[in-house]
Parts: sequence; C-alpha cells; structure tokens
Amino acid sequence: MRRGRRGMKRREFLKIGLSFATALSLSGILGKRAMGLEVKPTTKEFYGILVDTTRCIGCRTCELACAESHGLPAPDVEDRTVFKSIRKTNDKRLTVVNRFSVDGREIYVKSQCMHCNQPACVAACLVKAMKKRQEGPVTWDENCMGCRYCMVSCPFDMPKFEYDEAFGRIMKCDMCYSRIAIGKVPACVEACPQEALTFGKRRDILNEAKRRIYTDTGRYVPYIYGEHEVGGTSYVYISSVTFEKIGFKTDVGYRPYPEFTTGFLYSVPIILVLWPAFLTGIHHLTKEHRKGE
Repeated sequence: MRRGRRGMKRREFLKIGLSFATALSLSGILGKRAMGLEVKPTTKEFYGILVDTTRCIGCRTCELACAESHGLPAPDVEDRTVFKSIRKTNDKRLTVVNRFSVDGREIYVKSQCMHCNQPACVAACLVKAMKKRQEGPVTWDENCMGCRYCMVSCPFDMPKFEYDEAFGRIMKCDMCYSRIAIGKVPACVEACPQEALTFGKRRDILNEAKRRIYTDTGRYVPYIYGEHEVGGTSYVYISSVTFEKIGFKTDVGYRPYPEFTTGFLYSVPIILVLWPAFLTGIHHLTKEHRKGE
C-alpha cells in the first residue's frame, strides 16, 4: 500500500515537473516572439498638442478642466502654494503645472503623459489593456490585470496606480480620447485662456512650433522637445530656455523604448508566476509523503 502511495506521488511529481517544463518552454517561445514585436505607428496621422511654455501663466485652468472631464476631485486653482515644490502626476491629477525659476524668470510647465508614437507601456502590457489609438492617444482599459509593467517601462514615469482602491486602475492622461473621437478638442486645450496649448495633426503642430521658433528667434531656443525623443511623442514643447532647466528628461534618447523593453517584459512574468506555483506543488507533495510514512 505504501509502495502504491509512493508511486502515485512520483507520478504527481512528474506531472507537475512536466507542466512546469512545458511552461518554461512556452515562456521561451513568447520571449522570442516578443523580441520581434514592435509598436508601429499607423498610416493614419496622429493628433498632438503643442505646449508653448512662453505663454503659460500658471493659472492651472488645464488642471481643473482635466479633473472635471475625467470625474476627478477638482483642484483649488487659487492655491499658489502648490508651486513651492515640483509636483508629479498621480491617480487624482492626470496633469499638473509646475513653476521653475530660471535666470530670474518664472516659467510654468504643464506635465502629463507624453503619448509616445511607439509607447513602451503598450509594448509592455501583457493583456493589451494599454493601447495606442490610431488618432494618437495612448489609453487604458479594464482588461488590465494589475501587473504595472506599464509603470516600470514608461521613460517619463506617467502611468499611476490607484493603490487606495480595492480594484485599482492605471490612471494617466488619455488626451481626452473620448472627446477626440466625437470631433472635440481635449478639455485642457479648450480651457486654456492663454492659448498655450494648440491641438491638431502632429505634423501641423510641429510646423507651427518651427514657425514660432524661426520667426521669433529671441523668444525660443531652437529645439522642439518631443519631436524625436523616444521615437517622437504626441505632446511637443517649445521653450525660452533649454529643457533640462525646466524639469525635462534630456537623456531619454531618440530610439523607441519598445526596442529595449519588449522581450524582457514579456518573458519574465511567466517565470515569476510559474516558479512559486511549482515550489508550492513540491512542498505539498513532500508534506503528504511525510504524512504517509
């Protein structure tokens, strides 16, 4: 009888081992496929938003419009103490305006998801909850399983997780995709009283940025942030000072991030999920075997 029990345990052990080996083999296949995966821009032109930091006055009307459009708590735009420190976006603030003092001048900069042309977050998402829409916005849907690889992969640290919610979501600017889909402009663009934000086809806003730079050379530095960074972004910026002085990451390079991250991010999670399960199975079999002796 004891021999039969041991034989059964051995068969169970081999079954688990075979399953794990198969899973490891599958992870290798997925990893190889992922290495060749690219997030390619569609043939349809992306929309984009030009942010002219020389026009922004820090009124934060864009923050209020964003919150109202997405059903989030309204910020107190009269509170100027928020400019005492540099703020980052969070699950309740999908866009924030920060103030920088440069050479005795105050410069205000709006920050939000950059909506990369070839987004690392989309390439990293195992269940395709992150999507690059053909209109340009990068959006999130409820297929999400909460792995948060989008957060790890983003070069601009923009996706944020609702840690305080029972069923947390990834929160970030979606460029008001639902408004764009029905022919409206994003809420922040519509609300800006200074016309610091310009919405249009990405090619058109880049041309407008170049026109402003080269017709008013004393007002702008000759550079458009986002034209080439990480393969190009739908949000692009022009400024009167170099971008590292106003909080921009200038070391992200021009190469699209999916080329760096996709293979790794697709193959690793399978190991992380299956290895603990395998060890748990071994522990269970060992425990049962000891009971039978």
